[in-house]
Amino acid sequence: MNPLRIHRCTALATAACLLGLSTPLSTLAQSTTAAGTPTTQDEDTETGEPSSTEQGQTPLDESFGPRSHDAWVRETRRKAWEDTKWAVQLRTYYLDRDKYDDTQSEAWALGGSVGFKTGYFRERFSIGSTLYTSQELHGPEDKDGSLLLAPGQEGYTVLGELYGEFLFTQDVRMTLGARGFDTPYINRNDSRMTPNTFLAGVVQGLHNDETSGGEWRWGAGYFDKIKERNDDEFVSMSEDAGADIERGVFAGGLNYKRNDFSIGAINYWSSDIINIFYTEAKYAIPISDTMKLRMAAQFSDQQSVGDAALTGEEFSAHQWGAKTELVIGPALLTVAYTSADGDANMQNPWSGYPGYTSVQVEDFNRDGEDAWMFRAGYDLQAIKGLSLYALYVDGDTPDSPTQFGRSETDFNVQWVPPDGPLKGLMARVRYAEVETEDPADSDLTDLRVMVYYDVQL
Repeated sequence: MNPLRIHRCTALATAACLLGLSTPLSTLAQSTTAAGTPTTQDEDTETGEPSSTEQGQTPLDESFGPRSHDAWVRETRRKAWEDTKWAVQLRTYYLDRDKYDDTQSEAWALGGSVGFKTGYFRERFSIGSTLYTSQELHGPEDKDGSLLLAPGQEGYTVLGELYGEFLFTQDVRMTLGARGFDTPYINRNDSRMTPNTFLAGVVQGLHNDETSGGEWRWGAGYFDKIKERNDDEFVSMSEDAGADIERGVFAGGLNYKRNDFSIGAINYWSSDIINIFYTEAKYAIPISDTMKLRMAAQFSDQQSVGDAALTGEEFSAHQWGAKTELVIGPALLTVAYTSADGDANMQNPWSGYPGYTSVQVEDFNRDGEDAWMFRAGYDLQAIKGLSLYALYVDGDTPDSPTQFGRSETDFNVQWVPPDGPLKGLMARVRYAEVETEDPADSDLTDLRVMVYYDVQL
């Protein structure tokens, strides 16, 4: 029995547990995004500008810690039990997908999370933990596969985080245990009811460069196991990737940011499984008080290593991408291009995929596939917190003779009230339609309706 596995319970009992807490609660500090914060990456919370980052993705310049050094420092100054922070988030989520083979996945779930993180004992050590649950409200047995529930349309409850954090200096900390982390290829991928979490040992640093006014952030560690989004057990990283041997992943990366410029790289190495190298650079040019031109470029390289146990044969693949965005007040216009090549499809063995043309359903990262994305988003001024976007991605025919070109059209409407009695609420509707250029006309539709609420107690 996995020590972090919790027995399954009914939706009614779970809701009672979540709502039964009477301790004053506030946002739970994590390695990255707080457990109790709605995952809505359509706005950069540091700059207030609209963002095109897809739900479940992590940009390199937001890896290894909070988005700002000030937030990092505030976290280190909390004191033991007296500064213990709690978070409760309720979630309900409906997903209906008509797949390429004319089968259907459908479910409606209710659940959320309860978590805490203490301040620092003797200014050196803190403890954190988060309990997650997802319970069935509607789940036809013949429509499994939504990832909102465990296989078989079963509800689940799991202690997804249980860790100790050691503060070496104000700028360097180490985590041991089960916790959520966010990097380009190992991340929480929090796009369902519960996120990925990892059994790991990780050292992270976030430093202000007083000479240049820039910021250095870095991280290095070993990831032994993963709890997938809709699972209640931790399994080996290599097993989760699809291999029949048990291996972990060594990861290390560094990013430098100064004003609107950033550049960084990260590497993931799993013995006899895969090596993944990723690098990304960003730059922005202010045009006026309300206009800004943003540019970004990325490159991923993936290679089999050792015994090549992931696929049974050696492989090599890479993808590069470029993105240009124009911010016009509350509007954001985006154009992106990616190109994949090698002798295999690109992979995301553990989490969300960081490609600029990876969207709601498809990643557009098959061998030989080039893709263009066009996206338009707008934050409505008449209704605070209401935003919408539409995008279109066109991917050409990959090199494999059994695969065909695809295109995807996505629509998104989201409301996050910034203040008032509904502060803490996130309501979102997403719809995607994928068309395939094959003789069988194999298309797909994907509807998602989600409501998250940070309990204000």
